[in-house]
Amino acid sequence: MLPHQLELLSPARTADIGIEAIHHGADAVYIGGPSFGARTSADNSLADIARLVKEAHRFHSRIFVTVNTILRDDELEPARQLIHQLYDAGVDALIVQDMGLLELDLPPIQLHASTQCDIRTPEKARFLQDAGLTHLVLARELTLQQIAAIRAATDANRTIIEYFIHGALCVAYSGQCFISHAHTGRSANRGDCSQACRLPYEVKDSQGRIVAHDKHVLSMKDNNQSDNLRALIDAGVRCFKIEGRYKDLAYVKNITAHYRKLFDEILEERPELARASSGHTTFSFTPDPDQNFNREFTDYFTNGRKDDIGAFDTPKNPGRSIGWVTRVAADHVEIETESPETVLHNGDGLCYLDLQKELVGLQTNRCEPVVGAIGRWKVFPKDPMAGFKDLRKGTQVNRNRDMNWVRTLEKKSSDRRIGVWPRLSETATGLQLQLTDEDGHSASATLALEWQAPKDAAQAEAKLRESLGRLGDTEFEPIETQLALPRPWFVPASQLNALRREAVAALQQARLDALPRLVRSPAAEPPTPYPEDTLSYLANVFNQKARDFYAKHGVKVIAAAYESHEEEGEVSLMITKHCVRFSLSLCPKQAKGVTGVQGTVRAEPLQLINGKEKLTLRFDCKPCEMHVVGKIKRSVLNAAAERPLTFYRTRPSATPVH
Repeated sequence: MLPHQLELLSPARTADIGIEAIHHGADAVYIGGPSFGARTSADNSLADIARLVKEAHRFHSRIFVTVNTILRDDELEPARQLIHQLYDAGVDALIVQDMGLLELDLPPIQLHASTQCDIRTPEKARFLQDAGLTHLVLARELTLQQIAAIRAATDANRTIIEYFIHGALCVAYSGQCFISHAHTGRSANRGDCSQACRLPYEVKDSQGRIVAHDKHVLSMKDNNQSDNLRALIDAGVRCFKIEGRYKDLAYVKNITAHYRKLFDEILEERPELARASSGHTTFSFTPDPDQNFNREFTDYFTNGRKDDIGAFDTPKNPGRSIGWVTRVAADHVEIETESPETVLHNGDGLCYLDLQKELVGLQTNRCEPVVGAIGRWKVFPKDPMAGFKDLRKGTQVNRNRDMNWVRTLEKKSSDRRIGVWPRLSETATGLQLQLTDEDGHSASATLALEWQAPKDAAQAEAKLRESLGRLGDTEFEPIETQLALPRPWFVPASQLNALRREAVAALQQARLDALPRLVRSPAAEPPTPYPEDTLSYLANVFNQKARDFYAKHGVKVIAAAYESHEEEGEVSLMITKHCVRFSLSLCPKQAKGVTGVQGTVRAEPLQLINGKEKLTLRFDCKPCEMHVVGKIKRSVLNAAAERPLTFYRTRPSATPVH
């Protein structure tokens, strides 16, 4: 990928979803392999990965496979073997977190630094560049100015700055959340997060007063950078990543198409930029991010700290407002829509907020218009009416699942084509068909055939053009067909079709031959010193090879990962840029200059309570960060003791590195 190219990177839970992402305009797709992919239920076989690679490479799109869990010592060899198999399957790059992988005998496959690497500073980015990582997936919390500073500190010819532009947001800095492991033994760094951040909490201050009750104070809205793409490009981002390796087909189709259209508009405006893959995509629907599951949208910290980044009322999808209740009957509810054009469908998902501001879902069984009343609908729910709490006249109703939309995306919804110029010319022994695509690749096929005059020259020429342009079952479409013939020709349809198919196959092979294999960037020699000489459990060092890597780069003290259970007391289980005090208007900086308040509001700790679970919030105001503090449960330690595993520990002391 060249510095002037823009890459739209889409997620895939399965190979089939990945193929649809390609067809809907993705320049690259990231997907989990058979294991070590940081999503426990999103694994894919090597055969499926190879099938996805084959389809992607037709359009010069790339396939990145996630091998981004932290690894135990006994997993390093299986991971090494898997990486060789992925390379043999044609995979273009790996997304990694565990630096122990860099110490293994790997094929020359390109390596990308996962967002789990927690890249927030120019120093960290430059170090990973010098260690041989090509894509740097920056922390989602960075501002445009911070992104630009990282780009300025790194080499645009050696590294690509990658940034998440859409999807669910982890509230913690990626790789810096251990709540799931501490409470359940399920490690987020090993792809098994229990999502404690989406739970409701009671928030108490240092004096035990309730500040917030049953609020999802760690739950973020969903990321949407649609309005910031030009600014992100100017800051140096070149790979634009959509979150969602758990998401369904409709989400990937819709969100990929949405950003494909936005980037195509930008490329029209800015000819100095180019897309990273081939062809152009058309859609049979109008992309709309609001149609998919979302917790409402935020651009997070891209343009600085804001007070509306949280989805505190519910982690569910609130949907779009469509109208209000006009009547509640024994077996149905009547709804008046805000727009007379709104149509309700059988199977639509509706919802509303009860008096406690909890979202209540209402799955429709049947919807029918009220006779003689425009914009009025009778909705017969799937569940008994008696179960719908606080549903009354005047209640606002939202729709969070439009069955008509769902059915649209269940069908073929896009067409991706590469333009070609067919040229038919006469040779000494017959005819030659040359195909040249819009990327400049060319191939030809010849037909040995004696000249035969047509009965009707104009009709014969029209049939030649029609047959040569019949590329509908391929990835190509004709731009302009040239007949470079000194005399009219009659060519039997069967022979002309065979000539076209042979030329298409030759062009497909020429394109594959011209697609360069991405190579691993060489690490700097001698090894670049790591920016710090001491690493705590926050560095996620879980195996001996990772320890060797950091020791080689000058780190003197290397603690084991939290999953090694060296830290049994209270520690920071989550570090986040989100601040509960700020979101609840209790930030000392907010209070500055407010008469009668200045000096009385302090960043004292708060407590989060969910049932028997208690966590402490501590506030580090200088970097403007929040730490969620707690300790590992005894039940987790006991369960781990029953299933001893091989992994790096700080004690006993590790073998010296020579």
